[in-house]
Amino acid sequence: MSQAKISFIGAGNMASSIIGGLVARGYPAAQITATDPYLPSLEKVQQQFGIEVTQDNAAAAAAAEVVVLAVKPQVMQQVAEDLSGSLGHQPLVISIAAGIDMRSLDLWLGNDLPIVRCMPNTPALVQLGATGLFGNSRISAQQRQLADDIVSAVGIVQWLESEALLDAVTAVSGSGPAYFFLFMEAMIDAGVAQGLSRDSATQLTLQTALGAAQLALGSDVDVVELRRRVTSPNGTTEQAIRSFEEGGLRVAVEKAMEACAERSREIAAELGA
Repeated sequence: MSQAKISFIGAGNMASSIIGGLVARGYPAAQITATDPYLPSLEKVQQQFGIEVTQDNAAAAAAAEVVVLAVKPQVMQQVAEDLSGSLGHQPLVISIAAGIDMRSLDLWLGNDLPIVRCMPNTPALVQLGATGLFGNSRISAQQRQLADDIVSAVGIVQWLESEALLDAVTAVSGSGPAYFFLFMEAMIDAGVAQGLSRDSATQLTLQTALGAAQLALGSDVDVVELRRRVTSPNGTTEQAIRSFEEGGLRVAVEKAMEACAERSREIAAELGA
């Protein structure tokens, strides 16, 4: 992995997070290049990580064994088509653009490239991401491992058996942080309504969310059992859980995630080839 030259096309938040994760793991900064039309973004990643920067997408791609497409979905077609003439050496391409399917990437990039699509989420910005990955039939075992190593620099990765499952990943982890933020927002407001200061309610809620996630990650039992252990018969927690269940929490979550996955499919149709 330390021998691969990686070029990031786009130097926004997600790209800089992956770059930061790689450098923190000891990946040579000299092997990483970032491009961006916005000079302040390039200056920021260069100063922060000591990597190479340029505004020449084609030159960066031509020199790389791995090209990470980290641009907004709305400009992906133009960027990809402009790059196609610089990819004859068939580098591994990793796309982190939501909603741009493999068929569109194949058409715009040309060259029958090995491509991996990623669905990351915003906790990747603090190296706590959860990312779904799908690779086309052209990626080798070595390239699969390389993609895994790069993306896992910002959190866990899960490889998927079909591209269609990326819509489910969007519903679970891609959009998932917003669900938890909404739930935390509601808890904070409820705590304030019960007399806590907003600062106290916020700190207690955020620490509880962090602690629950850490407890679940470090436990040898599933979340159902963890919930059961905290829910004493006829106790305070049982009353809260019963209220959630009677209010249709599970149905609401299922409907919300179905709506999310459906919108993911719609976006792919709108933005794709």
